[in-house]
Amino acid sequence: WENGDQGGQSEEVIGRWRRSRGVGDGLFVATKLGARPLAPGTSYTDNPEGLSARVIRKSSEASRERLGLEHIDLLYAHIEDQKTPLEETVEGFADLVKEGSVGLLGVSNHSVWRVERARALAAAAGLPGYEVLQYQHSYLRPRTDIAKPLCRDGNIGSAGSDLLTYMRAVPGLVLVAYTPLLSGAYTRADKPLPRDYDHPGTTARLAALREIAAETGATLNQVVLAWQIGHELPIIPLVGASSVEQLEESLGALDLELTEDQRARLDAAS
Repeated sequence: WENGDQGGQSEEVIGRWRRSRGVGDGLFVATKLGARPLAPGTSYTDNPEGLSARVIRKSSEASRERLGLEHIDLLYAHIEDQKTPLEETVEGFADLVKEGSVGLLGVSNHSVWRVERARALAAAAGLPGYEVLQYQHSYLRPRTDIAKPLCRDGNIGSAGSDLLTYMRAVPGLVLVAYTPLLSGAYTRADKPLPRDYDHPGTTARLAALREIAAETGATLNQVVLAWQIGHELPIIPLVGASSVEQLEESLGALDLELTEDQRARLDAAS
């Protein structure tokens, strides 16, 4: 969404890559809709496309065309649309699943009550509903009194205690955690923590993290990812990488098994 772009560039790049390499069904592809700015130079927070049935149909078709796919494995509702009735949104997504152009449905950066309401509407109508929750989640915990501009109504983009409690009450939901490594802030001096992590709990949790990293011989990033992967709740870290070395470091977390004691000490730090 830079330089007046309205989004879709990443899908175009992936689509070109797939075609040039002849990549077929070996990928699991997830994408989002609902936050695309309606006009160049406008913001996704003040001028988003929304989640009407028409937008869901049109945007999903455009995504499949850019990706060169007939089927999207996972489709997210990106940000809330408070102007469109939830019933319309639920039915619009369900239609895509029923026709086979989409597999799983997900939701990102929505308040918990709207997620539950949408799922209840889908269940009552016998329709597929949201199964995957995509929110920012990491080992360090942000303050909740500092709003982030992810959504028009403030800071509901982080997986806080309300979302995790909801997941415990509703088996089967999966959390896909974006920015699990806080954009490099755990290990890079040039990547300071956002201001909403400036509180005493951060100091205590960083100390516990460094202690476990020293014990295991792993990097701080690997401990964070291993903590998420082995969490009591189903959490999938959504990791980005700008080099092969970063990718290899993240993959190394798959081989790191934290002991019950190490996990308990990480959880207890606050």
